[in-house]
Amino acid sequence: MGILDGKRILVTGVLTDASIAFHVARIAQLEGATVVLTGFGRLTLVQRIAQRLPQPPPVLELDVTDAGQLASLADRVSEHTGGLDGVVHSIGNAPQSALGGNFLQTEWPDVAATLHASTYSLKALAMAALPLMGAGGAIVGMDFDAQVAWPGYDWMGVAKAGLESCARYLAKYLGPRGIRVNLMAAGPLRTMAARSIPGFDNFQDLWEQRAPLGWNLSDPEPAARACVALLSDWFPATTGEIVHVDGGVHAVGG
Repeated sequence: MGILDGKRILVTGVLTDASIAFHVARIAQLEGATVVLTGFGRLTLVQRIAQRLPQPPPVLELDVTDAGQLASLADRVSEHTGGLDGVVHSIGNAPQSALGGNFLQTEWPDVAATLHASTYSLKALAMAALPLMGAGGAIVGMDFDAQVAWPGYDWMGVAKAGLESCARYLAKYLGPRGIRVNLMAAGPLRTMAARSIPGFDNFQDLWEQRAPLGWNLSDPEPAARACVALLSDWFPATTGEIVHVDGGVHAVGG
């Protein structure tokens, strides 16, 4: 028996097999879960990537900024599984004008788009899935440590700080329903999302120098394992937490 045996898990954000979300879905299946994926935009690509999982799961379309798609999500998931025990929020997006040192020049419409897709979407997804979730359920989001300002990360860094606060408020309001809400803050990884961040390569030297445990930018497995653990029953009294999977960089000085 795996640690997710019998669990039903919704995983968002699978775009390539290098993404953390893909490996969360893969490990979740190996640990006994039934998985449903969502995709946005390039749905046929997500469907092809889904075929690389141990058990190819259904793929549903979901734009977390579309109220209609959010409203219909529970019914569409119900066509494949009777309920949900876990939800993985692996969603973030920012226009290029909101990244790469443009912080002072970014206009509100692009800031608003960043916050909508990357911060508010955690609450929106939680509420869309809530009709299918009961006590013992878990919501896990993907974070990048927002304690400091990172070069080039700009308004996405602000969005991640908001995501951290949003997760704490969700933990407060969903706790009475028995639903846990936690974040996993990974170190930098060579994912599709990372390639869209100008100057991402600068992170490599920083992590090589500072990570006490070392860090492999090409290995999403540690981050994915942490997400699966948070989805399991092994953290029954943990909510509103940020679990850092970054080789220890968050804990040491420069």
